[in-house]
Amino acid sequence: MHGIVHFTGKSKIEPVKKEIGMVAYICYNTRMKIYGIIPSRYGSSRFPGKPLAVIAGKELVAWVVEAVGKATTLDKVLVATDDERIAKAVARHGGEAVITPSELPSGTDRIACAARIAAGGDFADDDILLNIQGDEPLIDPALIDALAKKLLANPKWDMATAVTPIRSMDDLNAKSVVKVVLDRDDGALYFSRLPIPCNRDHETDLASGLYVRHLGIYAYRGAFLKKYVAEKPCELENTEKLEQLRALWMGAKIAVVRTEDTGIGVDTPEDAKRVEGILLAKERN
Repeated sequence: MHGIVHFTGKSKIEPVKKEIGMVAYICYNTRMKIYGIIPSRYGSSRFPGKPLAVIAGKELVAWVVEAVGKATTLDKVLVATDDERIAKAVARHGGEAVITPSELPSGTDRIACAARIAAGGDFADDDILLNIQGDEPLIDPALIDALAKKLLANPKWDMATAVTPIRSMDDLNAKSVVKVVLDRDDGALYFSRLPIPCNRDHETDLASGLYVRHLGIYAYRGAFLKKYVAEKPCELENTEKLEQLRALWMGAKIAVVRTEDTGIGVDTPEDAKRVEGILLAKERN
């Protein structure tokens, strides 16, 4: 189904197999779906109207939908927006957009709302919902698949996200770069804007593998996402201004996928020109 959907206001069964590529995953709901949802808002202090910025002949949001659609695990790709102009641009390029209320407090609330609208009620506890940033037209579809497969492969994880190595001390010290400390299973122990972990006795060794930066993409198990959006922000979240700390405070298990790809986001008109050059070069090749 393509077009625009507007906001208007489970029984246990035997396990079944969900086949993705050459691998079969055990699922517990035949209605189980994997959603790739792209929150997209018109307002931006640094780049108003960013989702509709034309890059290499196509709106930014349309490039993102195209890239996300290349992931092999997704049953449905949706753009969750509060703006009819964005929804129409998505529909014009054959995508599906869901109009969600503008007063929703976060992108996470927006994806939960969009999935409920798309499901015609509520999404299933076994569903997997990916929150994919709407300003990364060069996102690697393989990373989306890796996050979905993390949750499919092991029921202990409530969420999954991604990290990439920190390669400079400037990034380690920058508050705009979110650092993550991992356990032995690559589960998230803590997220912070400060440089963590602290090497008490020696110089920081960025090659140690301990220092990684968070990438803003998430996969949620349906049952946990319902609890998450019903929970008020905690003090850790309010202090660091990081939504994912609410999940840790609630006791969630967050799987972390490592990638070498740092991602290229579009935050300013200058970023748009840079990304346009990359997209045009790809098309020529």
